[in-house]
Amino acid sequence: MKLPSQDAAARVAPEPGGYRIQLPRRTVRGPLQQVVGRLLMALFVLLATVLLVYAERDEYHDNADVDVDFLDCVYYATVTLSTTGYGDIVPYGDGARFTNVVLITPLRVLFLIILVGTTLEVLTERSREQWRLNRWRSALRDHTVVIGFGTKGRTALQTLTAKGLSKEKVVVIDPSQKVIDTATADGFVGVVGDGTRSDVLLRAETQRAGRIIIATQRDDTAVLVTLTARQLNRGAKIVSAVREEENAPLLRQSGADAVITSSSAAGRLLGLSVVSPSSVTVMEDLIQQGSGLDLIERPVVKAEVGRSVREVDDLVVSVLRGHRLLGYDDPKASPLQATDRIIAISRARPQTNTLDREPEQ
Repeated sequence: MKLPSQDAAARVAPEPGGYRIQLPRRTVRGPLQQVVGRLLMALFVLLATVLLVYAERDEYHDNADVDVDFLDCVYYATVTLSTTGYGDIVPYGDGARFTNVVLITPLRVLFLIILVGTTLEVLTERSREQWRLNRWRSALRDHTVVIGFGTKGRTALQTLTAKGLSKEKVVVIDPSQKVIDTATADGFVGVVGDGTRSDVLLRAETQRAGRIIIATQRDDTAVLVTLTARQLNRGAKIVSAVREEENAPLLRQSGADAVITSSSAAGRLLGLSVVSPSSVTVMEDLIQQGSGLDLIERPVVKAEVGRSVREVDDLVVSVLRGHRLLGYDDPKASPLQATDRIIAISRARPQTNTLDREPEQ
């Protein structure tokens, strides 16, 4: 097996330091809109101040030429709002001084708030993001980590969310900032970085994950990620995708619990579609969750214990007993035991979070 360096997407350089956690954004307005909005507010405050001064210009004194015209009003409003205050133009009338105290001073404070609002917002946003990050990290347990958010990773998450997995329980790792932006826009937490590095996996709390999906573009990258992930987490269920079937045994030796060969699976479907197009339609319906028929795995409920597989309401395909997978026609599959799990075909219905909560037995 060839071992070139990284994924094609990994050629996009991540943030300095090798990784960055990115929570789903809650910003409604874009940065340009915010800047334009603040600028318009500042201009409005300046215009209001100019008009107030111009309305009482007879009660102002200019040390240069005594009279105060419109340009002098603009000048006075500018230096007053910016708290520069050269003192060359001053209010001497009682009305002008009252207006300065009651109206112009609050406008000056508002103008300063607008000017420093961007800096304050940045500091507040950083504090808020850090608080969200700390709360997210402390509450994260038994979550799902997806390394690679290409077509395979994205489709895998669509299936999981259709089965009831909360988006808050998913962390996506990818070296491309654009890919992570897409993931966070979909509501997932993203980590920018190389999934073969243990420090990046630790940032995603992989050591506390319940499920790890490896959907990289290259088989050699998948092997390295699997080795690193299994070293960090001995108990998680690791599922990996490979392109070439000859690399599947290597991934299993690296610690993967299940290996999906994407190219071989696509080839089998292509061949089957020639012989039996309807069969391919049924298979696509089975693997597409939430519509038509669903292929499910669930524990045996109390009412089913002691029954034959043919007496179950769902169409049982196989029975998982311990580490043995028994076919529906295997004499040992019946009667069903309380510790069994059944793989069955059932009509699609609204799903609860089956990944976090099993049906009562």
